[in-house]
Amino acid sequence: MIDLRRLHVLRAVAHYGTVTAAARALHFTPSAASQQVRQLARDLGVDLLEPQGRGVRLTPAAESLLAHADAIQARWEEAERDLRAEYGAPAGPVRVGGFPVAVSVLLAPMAVRLRERHPKLRVLIQEAAVAESFDLLFEGELDLAVVQATPHNPPLGDARFDQQPLLDDPYDLVVSEDHPLAGRTGIDLAEAAHEDWIAPVPESPCRTHVISACQEAGFTPGVVHHAHDWNATADLVAHGLGVALIPRLARLSPRLPVVRVRCAGHPHRKLLSATRSGCRTRPAVAAALEELRALSATAVR
Repeated sequence: MIDLRRLHVLRAVAHYGTVTAAARALHFTPSAASQQVRQLARDLGVDLLEPQGRGVRLTPAAESLLAHADAIQARWEEAERDLRAEYGAPAGPVRVGGFPVAVSVLLAPMAVRLRERHPKLRVLIQEAAVAESFDLLFEGELDLAVVQATPHNPPLGDARFDQQPLLDDPYDLVVSEDHPLAGRTGIDLAEAAHEDWIAPVPESPCRTHVISACQEAGFTPGVVHHAHDWNATADLVAHGLGVALIPRLARLSPRLPVVRVRCAGHPHRKLLSATRSGCRTRPAVAAALEELRALSATAVR
């Protein structure tokens, strides 16, 4: 019979890419994690890892086993849903997470609504970057996350996660209030091709969106300044140091002398809800998703 604890270690190796990273996430030593995988291989009579350079990779047998392991995990989530459903109204903790804008605009008001409608339900919010959100979902530290769609996310068909569209968040061109484009109700982004640009820092998932939107308009932006926080970006714009694309969900300080101008072609980022497979229909998660979808329908103005 398969030891599910050892199977979980193998799933972690596949998720994190190395035994060392999996061990760190599981609070094991690397040698202990390796021993768990080796014992699982002995139990099954197959090789699960094979050398690749200085590391290891999963064997075809391990890949086949993981497909079943992901299905088992989803069934456990469904079993928990069925057990909790017997107790009626959503109750207990539900752990949600997302990047800063999602926390401010969606998750915080969602928590207030849930507190009013389901007093036995306790919402626990954690700010987390996109990649971290998937790790926390995998580890069971989050039940629901709001993430941006990026090329680095797990594929939509990944059996470990259930990812569903939530909303499209348009990017506006943000300029200083005395900029020649400030009086426009809308522009073709190519009109800003020769401006100095302020872009997200290289590690930000939004940087890809900004660069791609400009390239689709026919130019590569001349990036002069970089910022991580949207209000820091807007501060640079306010001082006349460049223009920027900023998503509409980002709430900029009203004290800043900047203007949002809508862009032709509607460049945008896609926001998704993400849960572990089988977790979406649990009463607490389903209640959170219902409120999240309602807020998302009116969040973009």
